[in-house]
Amino acid sequence: MPNRRVFASLIFPCIVATAPLLATPTITVELAESLGSEPIDGRLIVIFATETDSEPRFQVGAGVDAPQIFGVDVEGAKGGDSITIDASVFGYPIDSLHDVPAGTYYAQALLHRYETFHRADGHVVKLPMDRGEGQQWRRAPGNHYSEPREVTFRPTETLDLLVDQTIPPIEPPADTEYIKHIQIESKLLSEFWGRPMHLGAHVLLPHGFDEHPDARYPLMVFHGHFPSNFGGFRTEPPDPDLEPDFSERFGVEGYNRIQQQEAYDFYQRWISRDFPRFIIIEIQHPTPYYDDSYAVNSENNGPYGDALTYELIPEIERRFRGIGEGWSRFLYGGSTGGWEAMAVQVLYPDDYNGAFVACPDPIDFRAFLLVDIYKDTHMYDRTGPFRTVEIPAHRNDLGDIDITMRDYNHMELVLGTKNRSGDQFDIWEAVYSPVGDDGYPKKLWNKMTGEIDHEVAEHWRENYDLVHIMKRDWAKLGPKLAGKLHIYCGDMDNYYLNNAVYLAEEFLEG
Repeated sequence: MPNRRVFASLIFPCIVATAPLLATPTITVELAESLGSEPIDGRLIVIFATETDSEPRFQVGAGVDAPQIFGVDVEGAKGGDSITIDASVFGYPIDSLHDVPAGTYYAQALLHRYETFHRADGHVVKLPMDRGEGQQWRRAPGNHYSEPREVTFRPTETLDLLVDQTIPPIEPPADTEYIKHIQIESKLLSEFWGRPMHLGAHVLLPHGFDEHPDARYPLMVFHGHFPSNFGGFRTEPPDPDLEPDFSERFGVEGYNRIQQQEAYDFYQRWISRDFPRFIIIEIQHPTPYYDDSYAVNSENNGPYGDALTYELIPEIERRFRGIGEGWSRFLYGGSTGGWEAMAVQVLYPDDYNGAFVACPDPIDFRAFLLVDIYKDTHMYDRTGPFRTVEIPAHRNDLGDIDITMRDYNHMELVLGTKNRSGDQFDIWEAVYSPVGDDGYPKKLWNKMTGEIDHEVAEHWRENYDLVHIMKRDWAKLGPKLAGKLHIYCGDMDNYYLNNAVYLAEEFLEG
């Protein structure tokens, strides 16, 4: 990397009578003149990391090993401006810059750009528009950042960082013999957001598609996070020179080799003589809040459920000779995609003929991870007569707790106010909550303290609590869902998602 200097200037305390004023630690981020004079709205994020194996922006997360981050909203900034972060700015894991230990850190600043939307509901909001990356602030094209630098931080000094780099556009994937790519402009979403909005998909065509021009095919719809291309399909044998890596998530050595072998094995089955012929699609539907929309209509996100079911999918079936009937469409996905597959089947029961639901996000909000949003009063703590215990949010395969509810939410709050972090708890509110007076999602819980608003919880229950909706509407839904829901989950899910599945099982089997 080029060796640009990071300047540190000493702040000398003034003397009043005989008592010195304590110096206040400050980070000053300068926007390079090369960024231009066009006003920029967004969120400035500053990261202090202790590891140097990757850029600090790629190390941000919750938990015990989290790097230190601070964030401030920016409005109308231009090249040449300076932005200050002082001890009053909220941070994570340490709340204040004043309490960050003196030491040597790997530092970086990033400016996540927002766009102004004039929505059809009359609200004007500033949010990050997806730019082909799947709503990832760390690598969103057009975001500006500083080169990572080793810095020495002292509470009596001002640290200066220079933001002078810009993330380049992302090259879209090319079509192949089997995999095609489609993008459409959605009329429904464009009307809601007040600007052109697009939906996309990666389409896996059946073997022999071109040789049988009169054949029409069923459709498998994969739901999940934003896919950069169709995954798990490889026409070449595994790379014999691939260096095996270690998967922290699964605790497996050589997981990259396993992935390549599985992808190649799938291709071999796909082209085999007796394998059923159908189309598979992986859809792209990022919103200004997250890497996908949760595939349902929402007051804050807009009519994504209708746009996917009545605009994108029929257009894919038209272009690639799908059968185009509800009985010929099937849904599947895991985690976020599991919730989506089930929600789409429950909310559009006539338009799909089966959902294969793996480890879904909470499908019953009496088990919203470890919180009952209807009875509990607090999202972060469980309080007894003499003590309070933090509520976990994540555990590893041995049950060790590594992230709490407060951890994850405070990290999100630093990354973006008003549900603009692009992360998990913020998107749940953006999808499930009503619109607040300011045009942003109404809070189910206070992001700083964790208190739950039960009026908002009722809105969640009536519109997105899938088990409650099935119970409430079973006379109508029951006959339409018969044989269509197939739910799978381990008994020790990392995010405690199995707890809501138990409640669904109790209802469906009863």
